[in-house]
Amino acid sequence: MSEQQGDPGGCYGALALELRLGDEPGRLALSQQAAGELAALVAADLGRLVPEAAGLDLGLAAASFDPVELLRPGWRLHRELSQLVARAPVGAPDADARAMASARVIAFGARDDAMPPALAPDPAYADGAFRLLPFVLRGDAAAMAEVGERLEQVLLDAGMAGAATALCAQSAFGVAIEHARYLTLHDLAAMMAMQYGHAGLASAWPLVESALLSPDAVAWLDAPPEPLVRVQGGAAQVALLDESVWRTGGWAPTGVDDPARLARGFDRFQMRQRQLAALLEAHGIAVSYAFCPAGGAPRDWLDAGG
Repeated sequence: MSEQQGDPGGCYGALALELRLGDEPGRLALSQQAAGELAALVAADLGRLVPEAAGLDLGLAAASFDPVELLRPGWRLHRELSQLVARAPVGAPDADARAMASARVIAFGARDDAMPPALAPDPAYADGAFRLLPFVLRGDAAAMAEVGERLEQVLLDAGMAGAATALCAQSAFGVAIEHARYLTLHDLAAMMAMQYGHAGLASAWPLVESALLSPDAVAWLDAPPEPLVRVQGGAAQVALLDESVWRTGGWAPTGVDDPARLARGFDRFQMRQRQLAALLEAHGIAVSYAFCPAGGAPRDWLDAGG
């Protein structure tokens, strides 16, 4: 994934670490020394998988993130990493930069137990078993386009990390790693779409995908009994329905007249609203609410901005 998404220049991807079930990493970020050692191995792996990648600068954020932290509108984490790589001279005090072939390998690790603020993982998302270390490849525009295309072709099927890389990450993070592989952000998005489908959240993924790939477009979740949601410009509006609108507008189960059952159904609907809102917010999509009273069309209230 590269410039066609409007980034400042670079091929975006991640080293994905699948932890042993039930284990948690001993640390979320690596020291600068450990970061440099891991980045050199990552560069060697990428050069083996796509030889042309060796001619591009590599920047690695040596901290483990949850997928939702990478899949946010504007690719915020990768954009920040790309900008840091662009500004970092060899020997920069906040990066371990070393020459490798004709390019640089630049690792951003923790100093005084802290990552640069824009590259710091959120502890709220630290308990997942699938962790990601973002990387960016930067250089000549034509070379980036070629490498980006090759990464899309190669990584999903053949992007396993080398044994030395997996062992280095396992030792550095202090956790057992079952698998270590490389992904582009397109690969990661496809994996998340499948996971959301398995978790009963398939209806939410098109909203996230639209915010990522077509931020100016309008995307709707308008499929009762699901809540009504509108996404545009990296922000979401959720329709707040009173119970009478919920009952008459197609969201309530048909053929049910018992007030107690209807009340329970409305409670479940509101819980689903909160679940979807939390998922969108985890992906960095700002959520607001538009109250839709009886007597109007809820979609019109969202179209009008509430």
